[in-house]
Amino acid sequence: MAKLTQEELLAIFEAVKKEVKPYEKGTVKARIDIQGKYDLWSEKPVEAFGRKYPAMAFASVILQSGYVGFYFMPVYGSDKVKETIPAELLKTLKGKACFHIKTTDKDLMKQIKQALKSGYDAYKKQGWV
Repeated sequence: MAKLTQEELLAIFEAVKKEVKPYEKGTVKARIDIQGKYDLWSEKPVEAFGRKYPAMAFASVILQSGYVGFYFMPVYGSDKVKETIPAELLKTLKGKACFHIKTTDKDLMKQIKQALKSGYDAYKKQGWV
């Protein structure tokens, strides 16, 4: 696969951000919203993994040199959320919570949308949003 151009990467970034943006509501706020980086956190004190946190990361979209990083924290905290992620999107998961997105494929965007809903619902159930 040829290296993605800056224009292609920006188009991917905007497509993924468009799926993440509707979750900027209630306690979920953008900490960073600049070209190439969009970062959502639930600005609510929570207790998780046996500790208290002043806020909880939800999702980030970050322009990298060869892909767009879709950092999706609900997969980090819940196997149930990970189980709901379609295989095609799961193939792009590198590490614990970072998906390497290299296309604006409609099916992949639909899968990201589905994952976001599942993750938001899980956060809601845990009282994190």
